[in-house]
Amino acid sequence: MKTVLSTKILTAPQKELFLNSGLGLVEYDALKIEALDVKIPFNYTNYIYTSKNAVKVFLNQSEGMDKSELRAYCVGEKTKALLEENGVKVVKMAEYASELGEILIKNHKNEAFVFLCGNKRRNDLPDTLTKNNVQYKELEVYHTHLNPRAFERNFDGILFFSPSGIRSYLLENSIGNSTLFCIGETTAAEAQKHSKNIITANKPTVENVLVQAIKELSK
Repeated sequence: MKTVLSTKILTAPQKELFLNSGLGLVEYDALKIEALDVKIPFNYTNYIYTSKNAVKVFLNQSEGMDKSELRAYCVGEKTKALLEENGVKVVKMAEYASELGEILIKNHKNEAFVFLCGNKRRNDLPDTLTKNNVQYKELEVYHTHLNPRAFERNFDGILFFSPSGIRSYLLENSIGNSTLFCIGETTAAEAQKHSKNIITANKPTVENVLVQAIKELSK
């Protein structure tokens, strides 16, 4: 039986999708998220989120608060869904931070934002906003820590969801002949430093990474 390693613990529906395919699955969290004790200012209207982790910290601090006046700009469908489930209006969702930056400078240049992010955030979005004189306050609300774990075996496929996840995996393991399935272009760019055997999801969602792996390894 071909076996796949997921560098993120999957949800029950995601796991089901996988196990119905006849492929073996091993999973672990290559990263640990630590929420920081930072006070988020709530006197703004516009908030930028590039991950669900930032949303979780925000929701924790805004519990019981009326969020109907707040406007969110975010990256990723899952981030958008989490915000909307908690009563936050999402004005714009993009699949990549660079894409969101372009939307903001084109349509919302004269507004002020709070950008909630982690310590591993990329520079694309803040650079775009700064270069175009968009007013924003950046707040680091969580830290991503590498959570290395050694595996005494090879896998037919490895699922990666961020460049940090790749770096974490490589601290204790090597790629070998595994096919690497990456969630997006940024992760794939990191993977290319270590392998040529890479398949990138055509939509940056965990589900799409799973679909690509199932399709490729069930051949």
